[in-house]
Amino acid sequence: MKKVILLLALIVAVYSMPVYSQIMKKVGQTGLQFLKVDVGARAAAMGGSYIMVGNDATAMFYNPAGIAFVKNNVDFFVGRTNWIAGISYNAGGIVKNFGGWGNIGISFIASDYGEIFGTRVSKSELGFEETENLKAGAYAIGLSYAKALTNKFTVGGQIKYANQNLSESILSAGAASIQNKVSGLAYDFGTIFYPGFKSFRLGMSIRNFSSEFKYQKEGFQLPLTFMVGFAMDVLDFWGEHTNSLLVSVDAVHPRDYTERIHVGGEYCLMNMFALRAGYKFNYDVENFSGGIGFKHNFGKIKCEIGYSYSLFKVFDDVNRMSFEIGF
Repeated sequence: MKKVILLLALIVAVYSMPVYSQIMKKVGQTGLQFLKVDVGARAAAMGGSYIMVGNDATAMFYNPAGIAFVKNNVDFFVGRTNWIAGISYNAGGIVKNFGGWGNIGISFIASDYGEIFGTRVSKSELGFEETENLKAGAYAIGLSYAKALTNKFTVGGQIKYANQNLSESILSAGAASIQNKVSGLAYDFGTIFYPGFKSFRLGMSIRNFSSEFKYQKEGFQLPLTFMVGFAMDVLDFWGEHTNSLLVSVDAVHPRDYTERIHVGGEYCLMNMFALRAGYKFNYDVENFSGGIGFKHNFGKIKCEIGYSYSLFKVFDDVNRMSFEIGF
């Protein structure tokens, strides 16, 4: 237990924000922002504090080490996010349990940027005229692997192919059009450690590690994010119990912003009904979120439906739905 306390103290020390970090916010330094969006209703409802919580197919979007805890033969997940400004995201994943060989998963996320009107310079009174609608979108496909090295320590990794198409543009009259497309590989890695104190666990996750992407002349990085966190069912302090109260905290170090904290909680009644809430600290527009989940087993088939609602300060609030089935 002393080692756990020492490690937590180290985490707090590393993520203590200096004064200047409140002034210097590293915005506008990364692209392919869709890779940062919460895609699962359970994770979003818990304020994105999920790297030590995910133990199903949704873990591939937060900490791939979590898929090692999939006990079913197959676990399948789909989710939809109605994002701000008419943007929507569809995501899904499937994990196959290979026993002692570890677990393998495949994930995807696809963005729909909605209808974008094209324009071009003209001699009209307005100075421009409309063209056909532009086609823009993005997607990522990932392949994950995770394995429990011991009964306490689990590792996982993911390689994913990311693509974004922002349609074409013409820099000057009479010039050829330029296709604004980028694509490449990115990598995720994570660990989960159970020190042996009840259900307490802690670990880390690195997401979106990649080489530089480039549109035309200007290069940019993906939203690389380093996270450490811990989670525990606090009802363990009261001995045997049929319900659970999971508490999770993640410290977030993103490439394109100052340090952030995600805090989440989930109360699960009889392993059937879940009530969730979370809060994101040091965000410009996001903060509180909440949601519910319903679970039921049909023989050896488990099903779960989740919903989350996230408050945004200046935009429309965000709704998410997800469905999971394991067999």
